[in-house]
Amino acid sequence: MTIRAVGFDLDYTLAVPTSDRTTILNEAAAATGAPELSRSAYLDAHSRNLTSETRTPIFEHLLAERGSDVDPAALAAAYRERIADALVPIDGAREFLATLRETYAVGLLTNGPRVAQRDKLETLGWTDAFDAALVTGELPAGKPDPAAFEALLDALGTAPEETVYVGDDVDADIGGAAAAGLVPVQVVFEGGPDPDPKAAAHVPREELTTRLPTLLAEL
Repeated sequence: MTIRAVGFDLDYTLAVPTSDRTTILNEAAAATGAPELSRSAYLDAHSRNLTSETRTPIFEHLLAERGSDVDPAALAAAYRERIADALVPIDGAREFLATLRETYAVGLLTNGPRVAQRDKLETLGWTDAFDAALVTGELPAGKPDPAAFEALLDALGTAPEETVYVGDDVDADIGGAAAAGLVPVQVVFEGGPDPDPKAAAHVPREELTTRLPTLLAEL
């Protein structure tokens, strides 16, 4: 089956933070007078709020655990602003996406609350960079649930076996795409997850823009 479409994850795949997320979390907490928060606890709460409108429910849970009366909406806003400011695209990303769209339908499927992820796309200048850009905060399910990938397929108008999905996360991206029948391609980088055998291919993030077009033609 010929590949007709390619979908992407956003964070750590097409865009990377210039500061580590633990530092950003601590800076947002300090700016709002919140106690220091655990990154692992944040990720756990985030995983249970993939279809939320904002990050406020995440911080409501974390602040309640710490007995803090800081406004969770204020902390969510501070964290969102710092994340967006620290996020930069991989080199040549916009030109890369534009070139891919000459041959393939190109989509985005990113986990996270609607406001946070749409704000990232606006900050990056990518509101029109994809044929379809889906945020799980606007969907009934997040990755790795097959329903999230089915929504991407519906938006792109392609079948699973003719759609590549590119991401870094072993469970959400690679495992989720494989379970939904898509062709998973894992982005790998120093400090990231180990290469997963479920992926059809592995591409170093710094080589994504140069190697993926050839790979798509070969699959």
